[in-house]
Amino acid sequence: MITSIRGRNLLTLDGLSPEALLEVLDTAELFVEVNQRTIKKVPALKGRVVASLFFEESTRTRLSFETAAKRLSADVLSLAVASSSVKKGESLRDTIATIDALGIDAVVMRHQSSGAAHQVGGYVPHVRVINAGDGLHQHPTQGLLDAFTVRQVLAERAHARGSETGRELFAGLHVLIVGDIRHSRVARSDVAAYSALGAEVRVAAPGTLLPSSLEDWPVGVVSDFDEALDWADVVGVLRLQHERGTGAFVPSLREFTQTYGLTMERARRLRPTTIIMHPGPMNRGVEIDSAVADLPAAVIERQVSNGVPIRMAALYLSVTGSPEEAK
Repeated sequence: MITSIRGRNLLTLDGLSPEALLEVLDTAELFVEVNQRTIKKVPALKGRVVASLFFEESTRTRLSFETAAKRLSADVLSLAVASSSVKKGESLRDTIATIDALGIDAVVMRHQSSGAAHQVGGYVPHVRVINAGDGLHQHPTQGLLDAFTVRQVLAERAHARGSETGRELFAGLHVLIVGDIRHSRVARSDVAAYSALGAEVRVAAPGTLLPSSLEDWPVGVVSDFDEALDWADVVGVLRLQHERGTGAFVPSLREFTQTYGLTMERARRLRPTTIIMHPGPMNRGVEIDSAVADLPAAVIERQVSNGVPIRMAALYLSVTGSPEEAK
């Protein structure tokens, strides 16, 4: 069990202890304040070089990581894969060797192949590697920012009641994840984070959109999605991933929406305190109704904004230092 990501690669949330996860969340709290300043910068990674390598298209994650690195005062090298030697057939190993020759301290990488980030870690063991999503494997910082967002909301409610906001906020929490579990690296990272922190996690999806085996997943499978909505404290809705072939796993989008979409009718079953989440980008009107996404209970925009402090924390802890030095 890994008790801290300090000086380590962040490739997966599997195997991280609750202490390791909470260390990232606590460090991110320090950086929330930084992001509220007029001048949104700290010198925590001044003089360090972070390479941003996105072999798969992304908007939120890439911009979030690059913003995080710059707010830590790091220099950022961003590889434009579409116009790089990768398109000419250059291997991943040679691409990394070229980038490494420029003198980098960390690589933030998204790749369409599961295990690619782990492979890069073997190529450049002296460089810290942050996995920004690899195939169907993991998306660690998304899992962290989702847990961070839930903890924020629960802490704010506890504070409003005058209650203590200790680290037991996740104990007994009911988390329901619904949608394309089979193709979702977000689902895998969310399950790892929530379960390690003490929450009870259940998943809901058509049989065709569940993994072939859930033996190693610390989850329960829901047989009745509508009944599970009564149980849930948090509902995490996942995108139908057309680029990964989701369309071949459902008869029609309309049928999926009728059976597993978070419609307004289903949203009315939720308790007023239930938190609605989505990692984005959303297929409005498919897995989530447009009106549901805009409800006060939905924290989707907060998830996006929390991406920066969480990724600042992940970069900072992985590359160097202690939280006190970041102040």
